[in-house]
Amino acid sequence: MGNQNKPFIRMSSEEKLMPQEELLMKKVGKQQFIIGVPKETVLQEKRVALVPSAAALLVENGHRVIIERGAGQQANFEDRLYAEGGVELADSAQEIFQADIVVKVAPPTIEEISMMKDRLILISALHIGAQSRNYYKALINKRITALSYEHIRNRTNEHPVLHSISEIVGNTAVLIAAQYLCSPQWGRGKMLGGFTGINPSEVVILGAGTVAEAAAKAAIGMGAMVKVFDNSISNLRRLQSSLQSRIFTSIIQPDVLAQALSTADVAIGALYIRNGNAIQVVSADMVQKMKKGSIIVDVSIDQGGCFETSRETNHLEPVYQEYEVTHYCVPNISSRTPHTASYALSNYFAPFLLEMASCGGLNQVLIDDPGVRKGIYIYHGKLTFGHVAKRLNLSFQDLNLMLATFG
Repeated sequence: MGNQNKPFIRMSSEEKLMPQEELLMKKVGKQQFIIGVPKETVLQEKRVALVPSAAALLVENGHRVIIERGAGQQANFEDRLYAEGGVELADSAQEIFQADIVVKVAPPTIEEISMMKDRLILISALHIGAQSRNYYKALINKRITALSYEHIRNRTNEHPVLHSISEIVGNTAVLIAAQYLCSPQWGRGKMLGGFTGINPSEVVILGAGTVAEAAAKAAIGMGAMVKVFDNSISNLRRLQSSLQSRIFTSIIQPDVLAQALSTADVAIGALYIRNGNAIQVVSADMVQKMKKGSIIVDVSIDQGGCFETSRETNHLEPVYQEYEVTHYCVPNISSRTPHTASYALSNYFAPFLLEMASCGGLNQVLIDDPGVRKGIYIYHGKLTFGHVAKRLNLSFQDLNLMLATFG
């Protein structure tokens, strides 16, 4: 991992820590931050926001990084690995939430928000639909500036963090399906793939986004026959171009989809909800006509699911059977591979924090990069997501207008 340090500019260790109020101001020159990483407290969240090598890189560039003891344990990152990189270990979350910047995986809980010092910069997921009015008010009252990493876009208008996580999820979905398909209890005692003299397994994928693409690549690599359904011709065309393979693709037509599912060994639901529309495109009747011991992995379960028979499960009890078809409906699939997923998060967070320091603070990043602006939902204690403000009857401020006062 040592070679990964070379592209980054080393900051002078003599630079003094900047006052908290200046973190968001437009400034010339580099800054040093106190960066806190708490232990995740949400049930079955095993990932950590910064892996040891990323945290050490920030320390090398002059920042003070503090991590709660045991924060990386479930992702197989021992405390000593952080300590060896110059990272400070804290005994409580209370210490972490006194930092200038807190980086975490899951949205903070109300209890965690209560521990935050005023004007802290928070970088985490938001899970926008799951948060209450009191949740946003708690952040607002602390005058927090909050950045949701799942809403950040890059120069090509993609979601860089979600893209990496989605690739992991797509690959993992196929591995999960293979595991249960070969199980005598849950599956058909059949290996996923294709072998000489044996008909290949059939995999139906609903959706043509990043998760679906990664799943299709994994399934094709194992020798399976893949069929992809999506309601966007352009998405299907892009997927075929990316795969460089002429796979079966179709618009979601009930009769065609039902026929494909009736012969499928595996079905993966990876449709993305848009504008609040339902995404359940597979009826219970279609599931009932699937083969006994076939496997459904519903990646979209956190948005309602693609299958009428889907209901949310967890990592401790991940599967159940309906019509003798095994359903895997865990919403946080990437936490199944927390070591890899933590690296995917760190690969974005560490360079982002270094860029933020080198250009003079978060405010300058927001002025320069409209893609990062899309991730800000609270700025200096002002709610900047208009649709959230309208839904929850909260005051709204336009972020662009607020930033103009600093320009």
